[in-house]
Amino acid sequence: MELQSIKQRFGIIGNSPALNRAIDVASQVASTNITVLINGESGTGKEVMPKIIHQLSTRKHGPYIAVNCGAIPEGTIDSELFGHEKGSFTGATGSRKGYFEEADGGTIFLDEVAELPLQTQVRLLRVLETGEFLKVGSSKVIKTDVRVVAATNVNFSEAISRGKFREDLFYRLSTVPIIIPPLRDRKEDIHLLFRKFTTDFADKYGIPILELTPDAVSLLESYSWPGNIRQLKNITEQISVIEKEREINSTNLRQYLPEQGFSMKPMVIDQDKKSQSDFSEREILYKVLFDMKKDMNDVKQLVMRVIKSEGEFTQNEENSELIRKVFDEDYHDENESRQDSMLVPSKPSSFSRVSETKEPTTIHVEETLSLAETEKELIRKALKKHNNKRKHAARELGISERTLYRKINEYDLK
Repeated sequence: MELQSIKQRFGIIGNSPALNRAIDVASQVASTNITVLINGESGTGKEVMPKIIHQLSTRKHGPYIAVNCGAIPEGTIDSELFGHEKGSFTGATGSRKGYFEEADGGTIFLDEVAELPLQTQVRLLRVLETGEFLKVGSSKVIKTDVRVVAATNVNFSEAISRGKFREDLFYRLSTVPIIIPPLRDRKEDIHLLFRKFTTDFADKYGIPILELTPDAVSLLESYSWPGNIRQLKNITEQISVIEKEREINSTNLRQYLPEQGFSMKPMVIDQDKKSQSDFSEREILYKVLFDMKKDMNDVKQLVMRVIKSEGEFTQNEENSELIRKVFDEDYHDENESRQDSMLVPSKPSSFSRVSETKEPTTIHVEETLSLAETEKELIRKALKKHNNKRKHAARELGISERTLYRKINEYDLK
C-alpha cells in the first residue's frame, strides 16, 4: 500500500522524512511475524504504528489487544497477561484467560514495556522464544500464536545498566526497531497538525476556525514542544475555546506556551540518593519526637509541682529552672536526661515557701499521666481554696466562668 494511502487510512498528518521512514518500515514488516519495538517520546503517537502493522498483516481478522504495562499493578500483571487458575491466589474464585491466550491468532501491543517487573520479563521472554507459557497456579503448558509489538519511551541502555530491564529480552523485542521522531524534529508538520486540530475543535464546539498570523506560525514552529503532539493538541483546544478573536498573533500565542526551559517529563530519582534522603528525614523525625517527649515530661513535672503546692507555687531556683526549660525556646541544658520518668518534689508541709535548708523528696510520676485527670485535680484544688466560689476559682485558673462551669459538669465536681 502506498504511503499516502496509509496516512489517509489511519489519520496520520505530516510529511517529515523521519515519519515517512517509520511508516514505511511498519508497512514492510506487517506481512511477517517479526517482533517490533517502537521507541519514541511520550505524546508522539506510538500507538498508531501497532495498528498499521496489525491491519496490514495476515492477522487483521484476528484479535488486537493493547495493554498498558505501566498501568497494571506489579502483583497482578502476571495474571493479567498469562491468566490464572482457580484458587491460585487470594480472590481467584475462578479460572481466567490472560491477554496472550485471548490474542491467539492476532496481535498484542505491549505499551510501556520497560515498566514490566523482572519476573514478568522472564515469562515474556519464554513466550517470544517458544510461544509457550504457564498460567499462574497451573503446571499445564499453553501454546499461543501471537504477534508481539512493544513500545516504550525509556532509554533501554540506561535501564539495562541499572538492572531494570533484561538485556536478552531487549534483543528479542528489538528485532525490528521503529523510531518515532519527536515533534521538534518535524517542524514542517507542526502547522499542519495545528490546522487539523483547530478544524476538529471548530466542528466539536461549533465555533469558527482559528487562523495564525505569520509571526505566530514562526513561534509555533520554533517552540520545542516537550509534550509533543499531545501538548500541541491540548494548547490548540485551549486557544480555540478561550480566545474570542479568531486570528491569533505571536503575542496571543505566547501566553499559552510554557517557558522553554520547563520540562513536562517526569523527574528521574536516583535510588541511592533517595534512600539517603529518607534516612535523614527519619533521623530528623526521631529527634523531633524525642524533643516533644522531653518537653511533655517537663510540662508534667511543672503541673505536678503546682498540684502538690495546692495552688501556691513557690518561685525558687529549682522551679525557675524548670519554667525556663518549658517556656524559653533558647534554653539548652547540656546535662539534660531523657528518662521516661520524671522527678517531682513531694508536697510541702504548709502553703508557705519551702525552706532552703529542707531537702525535697522525689516521687516518680508514671509516663501515662492523664492530662484530663491533672485538669480535674487543678479545678478541684481551686474550688476548695476559694470555698467553691467559681468566680475566684476561674480567675486563678485563667479561664472564664462559663468554661469552668462546663468543666465542673464534665468532671462531675458538683
